[in-house]
Amino acid sequence: MAADTSASDDSIVKALQEYTTCDVADALVKLRVYHGGFLPGITMWSPQHQDGPTKIVGPAYTVQYATIEHGRPKRPGHYIDSVPAGAVIFVTATPTTSNALYGGLMSTRAKASGAVGSVIDGRFRDVQEQRDLNYPVFARNVGTTPPGPLFKVIAVDEPVLVRNEDGQDIIINPGDYLIGDVNGVVVLPRGLAEKALPLMAKQVVADSKMAVEIQKGMTFTEASKKFRS
Repeated sequence: MAADTSASDDSIVKALQEYTTCDVADALVKLRVYHGGFLPGITMWSPQHQDGPTKIVGPAYTVQYATIEHGRPKRPGHYIDSVPAGAVIFVTATPTTSNALYGGLMSTRAKASGAVGSVIDGRFRDVQEQRDLNYPVFARNVGTTPPGPLFKVIAVDEPVLVRNEDGQDIIINPGDYLIGDVNGVVVLPRGLAEKALPLMAKQVVADSKMAVEIQKGMTFTEASKKFRS
């Protein structure tokens, strides 16, 4: 099922633009998602490496690579040609590989389709080409070698799994919200978005007041008790 980018979701995407990935993670912790939706090891590489105001927000369009020997057949066509406008492309592979899962032509097509960015749970290549496109790419690292003939795409717009450093499985479903900035990338489950947004708003206001008072000399403990309790 394709990631839903209907008008009913636009208000959530617009609202999330106001918050950092840390704000989203804080809200998820309050909702007892204790890993905060954080996807470890994935950082910003384009248009700059871990610098600048780049932010991406959009529903996930998921892509799953597997080894050529995997029982599921290779998906016909190329996933990049069906990316919905407004989506964040999420690419992963099982098992992990030193080959690059994603390259510059993919971003060229994604940008033309209206995608807002790509998140690669692995390596990508053509770094300068990505930056020349001014297209946001978040990834674990860079590489040079394409995935074929070792890997094939077996699924698109199906749930995918990411394991964080605590050994917890994070499931990304098509249409879940992916938010990326200089802090990293988090996934906000679609079903929690409306509950999370008011929590973000409340905490941002509280933290802003805390910052003002701390600069005046109030201790963190005092400020936290006054504004967060």
